[in-house]
Amino acid sequence: MSQTLPFKSFASDNNAGAHPAVMEALQRANTAHALAYGGDALTEEAVKRIQSHFGDHSRMFFAFNGTGANVIALQAMTRSFHSILCSVSAHVNVDECGAPEKFTGCKLIAIPTQDAKLTPDLIAPHLHGFGVEHHSQPKVIALTQSSEYGTVYTPDEIRAITTLAKQHGMYVFMDGARLANAAAHLGLPLRAFTSDVGVDAVSFGGTKNGLMMGEAVVFCNPETASHLASDAPFLRKQSMQLCSKMRFIAAQFLALLDNDLWLHNAGHANQMAQKLAEGLGRFPQIRLTQPVQANAVFAVLPKEAIAPLQERHFFYVWNEALNEVRLMAAFDTTEEDIERFLASVGEVLERL
Repeated sequence: MSQTLPFKSFASDNNAGAHPAVMEALQRANTAHALAYGGDALTEEAVKRIQSHFGDHSRMFFAFNGTGANVIALQAMTRSFHSILCSVSAHVNVDECGAPEKFTGCKLIAIPTQDAKLTPDLIAPHLHGFGVEHHSQPKVIALTQSSEYGTVYTPDEIRAITTLAKQHGMYVFMDGARLANAAAHLGLPLRAFTSDVGVDAVSFGGTKNGLMMGEAVVFCNPETASHLASDAPFLRKQSMQLCSKMRFIAAQFLALLDNDLWLHNAGHANQMAQKLAEGLGRFPQIRLTQPVQANAVFAVLPKEAIAPLQERHFFYVWNEALNEVRLMAAFDTTEEDIERFLASVGEVLERL
């Protein structure tokens, strides 16, 4: 990939900068002194605003990044002899360098899935060995919303999983790095597919949706929130996720929550992904592999086309064996960016 030309990549929504409103909020927060470690007025206000989306019963904790948020929540739900069930493609399994296992001491049970979504039928065969001291004890089902393939769980699908979990004395955690994209796709408030359907804890992502940094861990089940959150302050500190100048994370979330900027950003990214998918569908040499529901497009390209396209518009190969690539739209992706990429696709394919 050339580093000499300005470009917008389709590699990740992490590659996008911070939203201008977020930068303005950081500047406004950068005045005078404020109490550290969350004792400031901005953090107090941001906590209340986030709680309003998940219920007044919920308990909320800021973290620096997604891995840290996931680790805090999973530690609160487990002891080291437990196991955590997740999709084989889950971020906690694939992209966190073993952090969940290191910090929880738990065994991750990775379940093969076609679309990165778990179902009760896929989970059920792994629910055994309860009370047997020779086996790790299943304790948490970890979902990702939207999933690593950009697919989205419906409330009914989530409720079916939380019902199964409750029957076995288990918790459900939702990695919500792209929770806003799921909300935009579903057209539902956040609590409709978290608190109201039995999810015990969720991370509410900000970094992929216009923040410079920052995620929120929310314990959101009315029946378990208070208990699970009781150790979270200590787990956050041990996990090196306690921000001393927390007002700067809080200020960003306040900007994201003002006038539903979080939902607008996510909805725009979703729309750009749809436009990209529609454009790629015009090329018979390209096959989409997953439904486009959030801000991700997965497609199989001719192998010879991948490297030339990466030189112009960088993106990642998801499955080298299949020549499947992942293309991500972000809050700042424009229609011009899409048309420029599609033009490059046409030029490259024509030369093959």
